[in-house]
Amino acid sequence: MTWSAAQYTKFEDERTRPPRDLIAGIPTTDVKSAVDIGCGPGNSTELLRARYPAATVSGVDSSADMISAARKRLPELSFDLADITTWAATPGTYDVILANAALQWVPDHETLLPNLTNKLNPGGTLAVQIPHNADEPAHRLMREIAASGPWAAKFTGDAVRMHRPDANFYWALLHARLARLDVWRTTYYHPLANAAAIVEWFKGSGLRPYLDRLSDDERPDFLARYTAGVAAAYPAFADGSVLMPMPRLFVVATR
Repeated sequence: MTWSAAQYTKFEDERTRPPRDLIAGIPTTDVKSAVDIGCGPGNSTELLRARYPAATVSGVDSSADMISAARKRLPELSFDLADITTWAATPGTYDVILANAALQWVPDHETLLPNLTNKLNPGGTLAVQIPHNADEPAHRLMREIAASGPWAAKFTGDAVRMHRPDANFYWALLHARLARLDVWRTTYYHPLANAAAIVEWFKGSGLRPYLDRLSDDERPDFLARYTAGVAAAYPAFADGSVLMPMPRLFVVATR
């Protein structure tokens, strides 16, 4: 799946609110090492460094474009190109592991989350935020248009499935392993200029696996159908603006 740092950061202010709240919920104070996995263009890594200025802070991401953007943003920090699943199984421990809006792209959370908590030093914290918007109109429309168009054969099985377990799943998986576990869900309401802005938002995230599977000839038709559906699902206010709800699940696990 291809990623564009420029597309993602079109809505940087809105995308940075959740990691700010997530990092504020980390109870660990004596932090010498912190890592941002799925760091994207480095906006969340920047917040992590601000919270722990004396720590060694680094980042990893599977997208070369995102890593390039993060290195330009924070040239004094170390950023590595790596898959989260592979990284979680490598040696090395940290006081804080941050995973903001990244783990929904990674399968097998039953194995992944314990592996990540095993990489924590005693008293260290794994802080996770996952978009919990699979039932929102914007995501439902992606699935419906993918299944009903002439491209339907390209979207069979779990080709574009994202992993969004609920709070009960994470509590059952982790609470007996840890000294402290906090789980909460917050809905952010983002005011955007118009319905087309919602499409632009998801072109930097949720639409990526759909658009990647379409040909150059198919993408315009898919996006036209999606844009029309979004405009109907998110009625505009008098000035043309729309309010986009974005539910997100937070998990803060301290060893």
